[in-house]
Amino acid sequence: MTLTEQIDLPGTSTFLAGTPAVRSLARPYIVGTAVATPPRLSQDDLWEAFREHFAANPLAEKVWASSGIVSRHYAVDPRREPSTEWTTGERMRRYLTEALPLGRQAVTDALASAGIAPADLGLFAVVSCTGYVTPGLDIRLSHELGMPANLRRVIIGHMGCHAAVPGLGTVAEYVAVHGRPALLLCVELASLHAQPKSPTLHAGSPTIEDFEQIVAHSLFADGASAVVVAPEQRPASAVASQLEIVDVMASTDSSVSDYMGWLVTDHGFRMRLSPQVPEVLERHVAGLVTTLLSTHGYTLDDVDGWAIHPGGARILRVVANQLQLSEEATAPSYDILREYGNCSSATVLIILQRLLQTREIPPGKVVVALGFGPGLTLFAALLKAH
Repeated sequence: MTLTEQIDLPGTSTFLAGTPAVRSLARPYIVGTAVATPPRLSQDDLWEAFREHFAANPLAEKVWASSGIVSRHYAVDPRREPSTEWTTGERMRRYLTEALPLGRQAVTDALASAGIAPADLGLFAVVSCTGYVTPGLDIRLSHELGMPANLRRVIIGHMGCHAAVPGLGTVAEYVAVHGRPALLLCVELASLHAQPKSPTLHAGSPTIEDFEQIVAHSLFADGASAVVVAPEQRPASAVASQLEIVDVMASTDSSVSDYMGWLVTDHGFRMRLSPQVPEVLERHVAGLVTTLLSTHGYTLDDVDGWAIHPGGARILRVVANQLQLSEEATAPSYDILREYGNCSSATVLIILQRLLQTREIPPGKVVVALGFGPGLTLFAALLKAH
């Protein structure tokens, strides 16, 4: 069963399960994409900026050097601004200052690539876990860019790195039911949440929490990404392969819910990131992907593109091993990790844009997008080329 067929069986894995009144659903296609970033900094420059912060710890330098990252984008340059001591209020005020232009650029460029006007949108969904403000980006940008007054808006907050995938599901459901274009925007500013110096690390007695902060500071970055989803393919679209969003599926292992977290503190948001996260993904990723594919009559051989969230080089290695993926299949994710770092929710869409702009997916083949985040949850989206 696909999004275009009747849905009348409660419990089906496709969108809008258990809603028998829905008929004649439209096909939701990704018809436009865009990425916007703040200034680029090299990984070496960032290490120099944080070297004293981490007490020149040999392990910290090793983690930094082995991250697989060459450059990242930072709205707040740690070489010039003492953000580690900012209060949460100060960080949220800066979030609005930085997120608005990034979001505006991503939204404007995505709509232009799709050939769709802001006034034609029916839904605007905004994803972010690195900042909160009300009125939010959804209200401010929709008003500024001329989206309709009766526009539906939704904020998907605090879901972390996997949030773009359920975001795709949200906009796809709207397009399928209402037959109007929708827009998904992810904006993340991890640089706002550089944490204060750790007294235990500087005293020479580092804790597990100290090592978590070393890893988090070595990986995360800033960026915005957007996709336009429409009920038909667009001849003028800049996207080489316009993919139908077929399904979204999740798998949550609640027994390890404390392995990943984003804790609100008086000095911003503090990352909790267990080194055992890859082991959890190792247990679940193959089952999730094969179930998603088999539900729609596909196998791994039908997948012609992968957009895998690069939570780190080790996570990419684990996923590639479990799904028996080639170096070519995982290259887009490694490329984005190397060039952008981990931009939380925005990263999967950045990879997807790279994939769509550089490859023509043959009709009948599919693309799988994978995200991992708190819960501990794995999300997968199935996208089909026509």
